[in-house]
Amino acid sequence: MKLALAAEGIVKTFGPVTANAGASLSVREGEIHAVVGENGAGKSTLMRIISGMYTPDAGTVKVNGNDVTGWSTAEAIAAGVGMVHQHFMLVPTLTVAENVVLGSETRRGARFDRAGAIAEVERLSRETGLAVPATRRVDQLTVGEAQRVEILKALYRGARILILDEPTAVLSPPEVDELWRVLRQLREQGTTVVVITHKLVEVMAISERVTVMRHGRTIDVLDTARTSPAEIAGLMVGRAVELEARTQATPAGGPAANRLVIRDLSVRGATRSNTVQGFSLTVEPGEIVGIAGVEGNGQTELIEAIAGLRAMQGGEVSIGRDVLNTLSVRERTTAGLAHVPEDRHLRGLILDYTTEDNLILGLHAQFSRRGVLDRAAIRRNAEALIREFDIRPQDPIAPARALSGGNQQKIVIAREMGKSFRVLLAAQPTRGVDVGAIEFIHARIRGAAQQGKAVLVVSADLGEILALSQRIVVMYGGRAVADLSRAEATEERIGRLMTGAAMEAA
Repeated sequence: MKLALAAEGIVKTFGPVTANAGASLSVREGEIHAVVGENGAGKSTLMRIISGMYTPDAGTVKVNGNDVTGWSTAEAIAAGVGMVHQHFMLVPTLTVAENVVLGSETRRGARFDRAGAIAEVERLSRETGLAVPATRRVDQLTVGEAQRVEILKALYRGARILILDEPTAVLSPPEVDELWRVLRQLREQGTTVVVITHKLVEVMAISERVTVMRHGRTIDVLDTARTSPAEIAGLMVGRAVELEARTQATPAGGPAANRLVIRDLSVRGATRSNTVQGFSLTVEPGEIVGIAGVEGNGQTELIEAIAGLRAMQGGEVSIGRDVLNTLSVRERTTAGLAHVPEDRHLRGLILDYTTEDNLILGLHAQFSRRGVLDRAAIRRNAEALIREFDIRPQDPIAPARALSGGNQQKIVIAREMGKSFRVLLAAQPTRGVDVGAIEFIHARIRGAAQQGKAVLVVSADLGEILALSQRIVVMYGGRAVADLSRAEATEERIGRLMTGAAMEAA
């Protein structure tokens, strides 16, 4: 079968770091091909070389048989290679049509042909099945709709090879199913699709073949129908990985001082749907409670209000007998609250700081003497946490920016869980993290509960919620619409509740 894309012997270094060490990729014309690997395995670097963002130090890239090694992004787009990045690159204040044609606008004389752009986007939307309102502003769209806009942008520019980086990271189960339907339709229309994902169940559901990468190299290429998630995970990590671990059915128990109580909490959001309204929940010591919901339904506002990052409009939050309402973020930390934020770059790290300095963010008072930082104590703290949480590279002075996403997340996890705490808030704890790191982070969260801590987990990944939680609360429109025991919770039932299709009393 004809190859749409072939990369051979790709080498790419960034200073002392080798991202690709002879990596290869062969994608057949008209297939859906998955690329998997641990964080730092070189997947994104390889895709950026293929899409013209980076030039390889060695190796060749061919598209439709033509050598395009070292080409530019403009040349890649012109040749029909489009990449949809994990973090959307849309202008929120522009409409769907304006975003799709941005940079490739049609004109009527000297003026932008707005009507023509709308008509063209509507036509493309109908033909591809990517249903999205062409005249609506992007900041009024759901996450799933915004992703469709990104795909439409690539297709509008003539993409026949479509590369998707972690496309389901923030989608609900129905939105994931819809995306798969669209990708299959695009394949039937002749589009070649490459999907980078950490979710092995998705690899099995959508791909025909899967390329596995580790340490910058291509380890194997497998026919999806002839492999299994366990085999793929083992190749990714280089050892057997436990994929089906479940939390214990009942809470481990612990001192009442570790109980998290939220009473009638109200928090104002940017839109009506993410305004938290009268939310109440108790998380017992030793219990893991998961909050499921499509992003934008109040989960972010809820967690940020508990953590002290967002003002409460009403209600009360307490840990044991300590009421948190009037406490600052630092005071809440002192009171025993640990918080893993959903956006590690925005809330969890200073990327240009070293690993050791990121490991004491918010804890400077504990590492100071008479107002001067105790660098020796900071180094000892970093070395201990780096070993305990397996942060790579094991270099305290490496800037956080130089670490892979999974290791950046481990810095945040290590800082928050390496200190004394009574309650853990974990928001999207494994977003963009590979299976090996997911296994590690899940074990640490379960370990916190086993030690009698109260744990509240928010995740858009239903598999994660089901794997960790003894109880699952579903949020929709800023309210808790269901509180289910693990025995009552199924992925189908939660998925319907997340989209408001099966409203149940909390």
